[in-house]
Amino acid sequence: MFETVGQMIAKAREAKGLSKRELSRLANISDTELARIENGKREMPNPKTLRKISQYIDVNYNDLMYAAGLGFQVSPLNPFIKSFYSNLKGEELNAAEINVLGSIENNEKLIKSCEENLKKENITDQEKELLLNTIEDTKYQINTSNEIIKLIQSIKVKERNKNAKS
Repeated sequence: MFETVGQMIAKAREAKGLSKRELSRLANISDTELARIENGKREMPNPKTLRKISQYIDVNYNDLMYAAGLGFQVSPLNPFIKSFYSNLKGEELNAAEINVLGSIENNEKLIKSCEENLKKENITDQEKELLLNTIEDTKYQINTSNEIIKLIQSIKVKERNKNAKS
């Protein structure tokens, strides 16, 4: 049985020693909204609300999005992603690996650019928050891509071993 987004939030909130009222005040959301999310009456919370909550309970925003059915997760490897890559063979597998590695490289450049923009003196609080959110999301994407690379490499080894036996 998987954990709902409300259960994840309640568990993490309690682990941080926060009451519902304290978390709702910190995240600038209503007590009622937090209660609805935690008790499962609001199964798909607003992504902005999840981002606000995630900052105070040490749970990655993307993990909350996945639990709410609004995003995807790779670790433990999402069975749909695993199935997709497992069905690739030969050159398709090589092309996928090159594409994912390119994605990692581009995302690393994006993070560097965001970090450089954070150092600017004339940056507003809103711009800072947007840059920090972009960095967090992009790091999550890099993590996802690294998991996919591990999967691709594992499939390639199995394919080589199978071909060597033939």
